[in-house]
Amino acid sequence: MMMTRPPQGIAAKLEQLREEHRDLDIAISRLAEDIHTNELQLKRLKKRKLQIKDYITKLESLLIPDLDA
Repeated sequence: MMMTRPPQGIAAKLEQLREEHRDLDIAISRLAEDIHTNELQLKRLKKRKLQIKDYITKLESLLIPDLDA
């Protein structure tokens, strides 16, 4: 399970996801400019980008220590 991953492992995964998110952003921008773009493909890329962003947010929250005092 993801919660057992050490912080350095989470940080490495975060970097990988951020890179994939940037790559998708570039691909989506290029496809959006092309009038011949398959709309379904564009929607799938946008959905994947959103899933990655949500996963990034989840992993970032794991790096923040709980403040239950």
